[in-house]
Amino acid sequence: MIVSIKVSKEKYDEIKSFYQSFITQIDVGEYTDFIAEVNDVIITGFESKRENKTITFNGKNALEEAKIWDPEAKETVSKSKVATHFIDDQDQIGSDEVGVGDYLLPMIVVAAFVSKNQMSKIKEYGIDDSKKMTDTKILEIGPKIVKEFKFSKLTLSNEKYNEMIQKGENINSLKAKMHNRALANLHKQYINVDHIYVDQFVSPEKYYSYFDKNDEPIVKNISFKTKGESYFPCVALASVIARYSFLLEKKLLEEKLGIEVPFGASKKADEAAKKIKEKIGRADFDKLVKINFANYKESL
Repeated sequence: MIVSIKVSKEKYDEIKSFYQSFITQIDVGEYTDFIAEVNDVIITGFESKRENKTITFNGKNALEEAKIWDPEAKETVSKSKVATHFIDDQDQIGSDEVGVGDYLLPMIVVAAFVSKNQMSKIKEYGIDDSKKMTDTKILEIGPKIVKEFKFSKLTLSNEKYNEMIQKGENINSLKAKMHNRALANLHKQYINVDHIYVDQFVSPEKYYSYFDKNDEPIVKNISFKTKGESYFPCVALASVIARYSFLLEKKLLEEKLGIEVPFGASKKADEAAKKIKEKIGRADFDKLVKINFANYKESL
């Protein structure tokens, strides 16, 4: 059960103070101010720039907890609409990536927009952290969700990845810039959305250090959360679309090469890489793999 209430700044400060000893995270992002857990309820404070602030209560005792502060509080999203572990049911944008640890496959970053009116669709399609879903399920719903939801997808080929690494980029700087571009593409379409989430891979300070004033518009009102796909529908959706796109890339590459392309950077990837190099030659092979991986030496 999810219950959201709107409160004044004074009431917001009072609620935050009341739950101070139960806070598990604070200053999660520019708008996600705190997350507390008490009585089997996850309480999230969203301190937006608007006059009224939002407090969200999520869990089996959410309504009882919310009524402490607002006797008129009502369930805003029923159990049938959205997974109970999600802690935000408002309009939101979030991003996630795949392919970072894959020797033979590209890196893909997806940002997705979910409106509060689409929460029922999130539940209908069974959207969750993509790692909790089977590839069969993702391939089944993929063609539908890419038509149903708005998203921005960026694919970094391994050839381009190698080029950027040689120019001095690192994996986290590449991820940060791809996340920012994908988020910016959506945020300019939904300018009033102030709930923006990134599946955290570095600290906020480190994330923003990868940009300078000459970069493209930098999305700053971000809440960073480790395993964000387990907390926010938009990040979960982004993770599923990214995985769906990743599976399609894998299929296309396998059809092109006539060789099975394993995920990750295991011994199976090494074995496949050697077969691929023998088939297409060293020059084309160097464009196909991430040459800064330890696997590259095994492939030579």
